Amino acid sequence: MGREWNKVWHWLVGLAGCLVVSSCLSAATLEEQPEIRVIIDVSGSMRHNDPDQLAAEALELLVTLVPSGARAGIWTFGERVANPLQPGPANLEWRDRARALSGLLVDYQQYTDIESAIYQAAAAEAVSGPRHLVLLTDGRIDLPEWRGSKPAIDQASREALLEDLGPRLAEEGIVVHAIAFSDDADLDLVERLAQMTGGLSAPVAAPDALLGAFLTIVDRIFPSDRVPVTDQRFLIEPGVRGFTALLFRGEDETELVGPDGRRYSADSPPEGAEWRSESRYDLVRVPDPQPGQWRLEGSPGQDSRITVESPLSLQTAGVPSTLYLGFDVPVEAWLAREGETVGIEALPAHLRLTAELHDSSGTVQSAVALKQQEERFVGRLPAPALAGNAQFVVRAEGQGFRRQRVQPINVLPAIAAQHDEAGQRVLLAAEHPQLDRDNTRLYGQLQGARLEAEPVAERRWSIDLPELDMALSVPLILRGEVTLEGETRELYLPRLMLFPTVDTAIDQVDASPALEVARFHEELSPVRESRSTESTLPEPVERVVRHIQELPRIAQERWNEWRPVLAGPLDKTLSEPHRRWLLGGLLLASVLLLLLWRMTRRRRVAPREEPHV
Repeated sequence: MGREWNKVWHWLVGLAGCLVVSSCLSAATLEEQPEIRVIIDVSGSMRHNDPDQLAAEALELLVTLVPSGARAGIWTFGERVANPLQPGPANLEWRDRARALSGLLVDYQQYTDIESAIYQAAAAEAVSGPRHLVLLTDGRIDLPEWRGSKPAIDQASREALLEDLGPRLAEEGIVVHAIAFSDDADLDLVERLAQMTGGLSAPVAAPDALLGAFLTIVDRIFPSDRVPVTDQRFLIEPGVRGFTALLFRGEDETELVGPDGRRYSADSPPEGAEWRSESRYDLVRVPDPQPGQWRLEGSPGQDSRITVESPLSLQTAGVPSTLYLGFDVPVEAWLAREGETVGIEALPAHLRLTAELHDSSGTVQSAVALKQQEERFVGRLPAPALAGNAQFVVRAEGQGFRRQRVQPINVLPAIAAQHDEAGQRVLLAAEHPQLDRDNTRLYGQLQGARLEAEPVAERRWSIDLPELDMALSVPLILRGEVTLEGETRELYLPRLMLFPTVDTAIDQVDASPALEVARFHEELSPVRESRSTESTLPEPVERVVRHIQELPRIAQERWNEWRPVLAGPLDKTLSEPHRRWLLGGLLLASVLLLLLWRMTRRRRVAPREEPHV
């Protein structure tokens, strides 16, 4: 396991170095570069959880990852907190000094004082721009016994961090991001701290997830313009100063094919380009690229992306790092040229903007087409339906123009619920910042009975439970009503399982019938000969069949490419009555032909043989 982590860190260090080399290709010019303050755990548990000294590799990664122009500093903590490198501009001298600190990361200390580390890093010299704290830890708060009785002092420090220090950091605009190295880390602590300060939390359970965790935080701190990749194709319009392709490895090595058909690889990169090839990815920087449609040959991985530097960029209003179940999201986006908003007359022809929310698998949870209001585009993204890590994607498409912005976010329930078994109650706490006892009414449904939630604090409630069988897991359905800005909405919350560790659940008691009907039916089904999955068609016919099967996908892709161009003529056609009748007739004839074809297919289906005894 240690060797795997070591390899991953080497991948990350190489990737970070490439990102810094290509940092000049950032799509948007930031008025104030954020200051990064790195806080690294050197407690005694790191000796066990980090046998290959991965923290030293992490230090080099993060040092290299900070782009030129930003400010950064480094802290270490265990029982004591140290600041071996004061915040300063991330130039070559600063990077050399930071890399020389790797030996300090093996000077292990016995305890873990996370509260003091965050406090001292945040309290250092204030700056005018935004501040981001990046916490790397493998454990939980563990203070020395001379400071008081344990575990009371550990719990008191945890509560002070969440109830006092965390809110103060949020008020001061200091953002905390957290990467948890092991399963022993206090995930609830780092997640809540990141949420209340507007940061991201990234628990890392396997080496393969570490690369994605770092890229997620980088995307959040330094957002950039991308061009969407469709069917391994992407469009570079005239005027683009350069693009950077981060291509994760698949089964085959990836090549670039230019608009003129010339093929490029690590051995023969484009003229003036830098092509760095690593074991898990390729990173290609292409200055002054040829305009037109480029193509990727091979099998690039899922997280591959193409970022561009261009005078014309896509901008979005502040996107929160946390969204909440049941609450839609206002969206505002616009185009800017050299930092100035592009006027209506200068926008690309047939420009359309959409906003989407993708879950961790890349599936679209919700989407909305933005409406144009003068030079800006606005809309409301429907409320997310699934909690967890997600991506907020804004895409702009016009004639000869493609852009997208991708920002990582967290999706949480608006109300957090916890079962207090000793107190025979359920404790509820508002996660959404606008919910409180005055505008929110909560209740639960338990086995058909309604249980009202009583406020116990400004943003906390309690539901008293009846006597329950602790050997039976019971689902508690949570509902509520919220009134915000004069509008009342019903709030649906994830159900809470009471006594979830027991083997029997109340909604499973009657789920299994006396006879196993599914299995019984399976045994009585008539025996059929297995059909070979291999095609018996001749090779030429098989190729034709494959091409026909690909037609719907190709048609959808071509429609996405030509939709902005065809939108105007189509609208003009629909505005003329006789053309509307002609188009309607064609569509009706197509529907009738489709119905006739389906009826013909049904007649050819052989009758199903019913099972019998």
